[in-house]
Amino acid sequence: MSAGHGHGHAHGHGHDHGAASANRTRLAIALGITATIFIAEVIGAHLTNSLALLVDAAHMFTDSVGLVVAFLAATLMTRPASAKRTWGWQRAEVIAASGQAAVLLVVGGYAVYEGVTRLLWPPEVFPGGLALIGLVGLLGNLASLLVLSGGRSHNLNMRAAFLEVANDALGSVAVLVAAGVIALTGWMRADAVAGLAVAALILPRALRLLRESGAILLESTPEGLDLDTVRAHILGLPHVVGVHDLHASTVASGLPVLTAHVVLDDECFTDGHSLELLADVQRCMAEHHGVSIEHCTLQLESAGIAHEHLEHLHA
Repeated sequence: MSAGHGHGHAHGHGHDHGAASANRTRLAIALGITATIFIAEVIGAHLTNSLALLVDAAHMFTDSVGLVVAFLAATLMTRPASAKRTWGWQRAEVIAASGQAAVLLVVGGYAVYEGVTRLLWPPEVFPGGLALIGLVGLLGNLASLLVLSGGRSHNLNMRAAFLEVANDALGSVAVLVAAGVIALTGWMRADAVAGLAVAALILPRALRLLRESGAILLESTPEGLDLDTVRAHILGLPHVVGVHDLHASTVASGLPVLTAHVVLDDECFTDGHSLELLADVQRCMAEHHGVSIEHCTLQLESAGIAHEHLEHLHA
């Protein structure tokens, strides 16, 4: 008895180098802007005694670190695959995103603690400087958003960077609102409320990034793919008598993979039908089921080989 093993297409695992180079340039520009805003907000938080600026500065710092990591990940992702790393460094962007999410959780937790403390015991805050630094931060964030917008759909790494800067912009808006309320009413707790508002922006985003990157690192089934439906479809094909070891996961953003052992009638290996069925399944995986899976690896087996394989697994 014989077994067939096939792939749906040629194995070029690297991302488009032109897009990767453009993404690195975008990240470098955004990093320069964000680092500048961070320094300005640290100085401003010290001069104005503002929690909102302090939290936003901490947010800017983590975003600066995140952009550095994202830049390094974007560089690593351009390295070609090798015999030692058959997927290259594709997963570097996922690890980068999970690291950013973890840091953001710490920053958000601190912001909540300090915000509640200042609601109970509000210190004096100087609204003029608060408004000035908030405006500088907002303008810088908008410039970074324009730079990053062209690459945000390329991968999880770029999307994480874009979302970080977008939330920074909302944080700057919260700072400006707090400055206006304090200037007009003298209500010092507005600064603590703004700090809590920034925390409310940080925490859900951090949890979402952690969930998405964690799902990839744990090799969960790609979102939108129903393996029960895939199994039923394969079993419904002529001469298919079984499917086992069906697995699907995601290597990196936009790179889902699927493997399966498909058991066929014995005569399929002598009449050429096995090759037709292999092509049909690979075409189906690439075009249907809600997720386009071009990296589809199938091992075709006779009933005898499948039985031996399963017996070995349960021995």
